[in-house]
Amino acid sequence: MKKKFLAAALVLTMVTAMGIPAAAAEHAGDNTLTVGIAQDFDSLDPDYMTAAGTKEVLFNVFEGLVKPTSDGEIVPAVASDVQKSEDGLTYTFTLRDGVTFHNGDPVEMEDVVYSIERRYNGEDAAAQLEALSVIDSMESDDTTLTITLSEPSNEFLAFLMNAYIIPADYDKQETSPVGTGPYKFVSRSVQDELVLERFDGYWGEGGSIDEVTFKVLEKPEALITGLQSGALDVVAHLSSDQTAQLDENDFAIAEGSMNLVQALYLNNAEAPFDDARVRQALCYAIDKQAVIDLAFDGYGIPLGTSMFPSFSKYYDESLTDYYTYDIGKAQELLAEAGYPDGFDMTITVPSNYTPHVNTATVIVELLREIGVNVTVDPVDWNTWLEDVYGNRKFQSTITGLTSDNMTARKLLERFGSEVDNNFTNYNNAEYDEILAQALKETDDEKQTELYRQLERNLTENAANVYLQDMADLVAVRSGLEGLTFYPLYVLDISKLHWTA
Repeated sequence: MKKKFLAAALVLTMVTAMGIPAAAAEHAGDNTLTVGIAQDFDSLDPDYMTAAGTKEVLFNVFEGLVKPTSDGEIVPAVASDVQKSEDGLTYTFTLRDGVTFHNGDPVEMEDVVYSIERRYNGEDAAAQLEALSVIDSMESDDTTLTITLSEPSNEFLAFLMNAYIIPADYDKQETSPVGTGPYKFVSRSVQDELVLERFDGYWGEGGSIDEVTFKVLEKPEALITGLQSGALDVVAHLSSDQTAQLDENDFAIAEGSMNLVQALYLNNAEAPFDDARVRQALCYAIDKQAVIDLAFDGYGIPLGTSMFPSFSKYYDESLTDYYTYDIGKAQELLAEAGYPDGFDMTITVPSNYTPHVNTATVIVELLREIGVNVTVDPVDWNTWLEDVYGNRKFQSTITGLTSDNMTARKLLERFGSEVDNNFTNYNNAEYDEILAQALKETDDEKQTELYRQLERNLTENAANVYLQDMADLVAVRSGLEGLTFYPLYVLDISKLHWTA
């Protein structure tokens, strides 16, 4: 049985005030789990969720014809078999026997075709950007789906795994989602929690935990208090300062990579960041290793462009030190750009993410050395999504961008000038030209080289100040095992289990 942890009266009072039931520490006997998360869900509909934190959780609810493994492979899921023609134009999928939706209905070919069509015909920007647009035709019978592409695509299966299979005759995905994954939806309370339970009808090896509650706690201190009191069992994406507050007898701290690109993202359409010299000056003035050392106790991998190491074939390590820490060079560039005395700027940062807030605090001091006066504007997550990411009303921000499939496209396509989710307003004709070539290229080696050219373009033009792939520090209560890191931003609940 899992150990029970009793908090002091003061801590229990704080926990109750925050709405976290102290009884959550009693999970052992009923085989439940409570996970603390720092942001609410932007959508429960699989074709309209855009936030990485939402996809991280709903990975447990939805799956496509194929899915990723923790080793970075793409394997059959709702399909039992996948065959690719020699010319790369035809994919044949065999529907797996016995797959059912969470509502008990069997998965039929009608649902599969509907789900794929919904994904690449959707009105939301995320769906429109999918590489599924290369689908020329789909033909099916009761058990077999044949997809013919208009041209070969090295990324087709990687994008297809995000075409989640959902019921064709169901219109309540936003409020009561239904998928085929190892966990099914039970309830949601906005800005409070999401509850999932093990799906006993799952076709594969399902989860061990009976019920999982994802508790939304946007205040960083609430996450730590919840862990200390016993109200929470798992919290990911913690800072080293936060994990240092936890008793090592009560928690194991697992270290992985977040597989994201943390950067000081700059609105390239707003002065002074519409001048590449200013952006380059910031790159010289911000010592990436100092950020990692001061804000993260040395945890993290410095980056120089929009790519992280786990995507190894695309990753160009030589770009990491393209800008060395050089105050003199930074001041020279600012003078050339007409800012010899520096300028004032604002970093809008999501307040619920302690690592980003801590990063901003360090950057304030680093940029002071070149006369740049920084104001940090912490905002709640929904405000950040609407103002910064949605409406592009910001000067600069700190966040992390990731990919929900295993291709470079997701990390690089967003900087095309005509792309809807190019929230930094990066506008570079050469970049657009290379991007167009990369998206049409069918030779994997040549396409990889084009993607590397895009990475270099972002670096040379200082599209943003690239910082690091953050270490993922995850607090896991003693007695809980099975935490597995993926080369994607996911939290796989199905592998977790209590050992006692």
